[in-house]
Amino acid sequence: MNTTIRRLSIFCLLMFLVLMANITWIQGIQAPTIKEDPLNRRQYAEQASAPRGPILVGGENVAYSENIAEEGDPARYQRVYEGGSMYTPIVGSFRNYGASGIEAVENDLLNGSDDRLAVRNFRDMITGREPEGAQVQLTLLPEVQEAGFNAFEALGDKNGAAVALDPNTGAILGAISYPSYDPNTVVDINNPNDSVANYVELENDERKPLLNRALNERYAPGSTFKVVTAAAAIENLDAGPDSRQEAPDVLPLGAELRNAMGSCNGGQPDTLAHSIQISCNTSMANWAIAMGGEALSEQATAFGFNPDGELTVPLSVVPSNAPVETDNNILGRNGIGQGTIEATPLQMAMVAAGVANRGEVMRPYVVESVRDSDLSVITQTSPETYSEAVDARTADLLTEMMVLVTGPGGSGTNAAIPGIDVAGKTGTAETGPDTPTHNWFIGFAPANDPQVAVAVVVEFGGGSGNELAAPVARALMEAVVQ
Repeated sequence: MNTTIRRLSIFCLLMFLVLMANITWIQGIQAPTIKEDPLNRRQYAEQASAPRGPILVGGENVAYSENIAEEGDPARYQRVYEGGSMYTPIVGSFRNYGASGIEAVENDLLNGSDDRLAVRNFRDMITGREPEGAQVQLTLLPEVQEAGFNAFEALGDKNGAAVALDPNTGAILGAISYPSYDPNTVVDINNPNDSVANYVELENDERKPLLNRALNERYAPGSTFKVVTAAAAIENLDAGPDSRQEAPDVLPLGAELRNAMGSCNGGQPDTLAHSIQISCNTSMANWAIAMGGEALSEQATAFGFNPDGELTVPLSVVPSNAPVETDNNILGRNGIGQGTIEATPLQMAMVAAGVANRGEVMRPYVVESVRDSDLSVITQTSPETYSEAVDARTADLLTEMMVLVTGPGGSGTNAAIPGIDVAGKTGTAETGPDTPTHNWFIGFAPANDPQVAVAVVVEFGGGSGNELAAPVARALMEAVVQ
């Protein structure tokens, strides 16, 4: 054989081998990754030909597939959402160009492709039965979700978020992010161009309705963080409700730190209980300085700040930050939830829930169970301890002090529920010299037998935690306890 032809033959053979290896790599090894890539829109578009399983809240479908094809035509399934924008931050939307929320993270179960459905799928193939995805039952309570959403609507054009937890299990009873959007406007398969245009408009909306503020936005928690500071003082400095700390009207921390009410105790040392009740800044800053940055950060970490890995519920949650600070100018402000402290509403709900559950923080979750189309259980979430934040005695002392907040003379009277003791803490977080404050409330009820723990933030509300956030928190708690 001619040398040139032989070399050309060998080269062509090598090229075929490389091509075969490449095809094997892409279609065999990389196929699952490519299929699940969020930029691969085909995985969504092709699924209009099969019904997805429903997503349920309180036993009722809040998301389901409806066959909209004309009689005799191939099936075409339109995703339908009940409740308008109320459930969207958690449920999300399933579009032919992407997905979000539970629709995204539980996609394989909802579309029936999960390996745990393999036996069912094989059975359906043999019997000729139309395959159907699994159904996902959420922990949300309709009455809690509605109460929180309506309370935010009553605030007008203010943005914000709220989370309600069962402190005994970690189940998310309510998760509101406001404003939200109606997913039905972005999933219309008969008018895909309109759906895309609507979604692009949402992406460009300055109020960020696509953002899940409850799980994925961090804020300075302001004075709600004083609960963490008080816990650290009890655990590390053997403080109690009657322990006193210097409470001057002005504390020089680089820039002057002042009290919202002017004076906490006439400029004299104030007790820890009274400082929590009226939300004294200078005494709580001094408590933080007295214990040191490492102790404060470690206490925050015990409540869920500074996580080692990603927290999922199963939606991903942005981590909250409470770094170790050695500069007293920063540390003092960290003690009152300013400085370098950042927290999601879920994180602050975990703080309240940890106190309510006598120091034990339960891992939050929003998927109660997943069931096959025949209602057999595929997965069932069991309550799980996330951390031991404080001992039971410390939690009891914190509860006693937090009850004072919603009582006469407290800073959070708008969260009070007649006939029920409510434990709480207000917060008003500075955001900058020329921007309005964030307004917070965290708490739980009933204080002596907690059934619900909440956290509420009104973004750039410009008022106080008692004025804006406490009424929303009260509505959430009342939906559970009354």
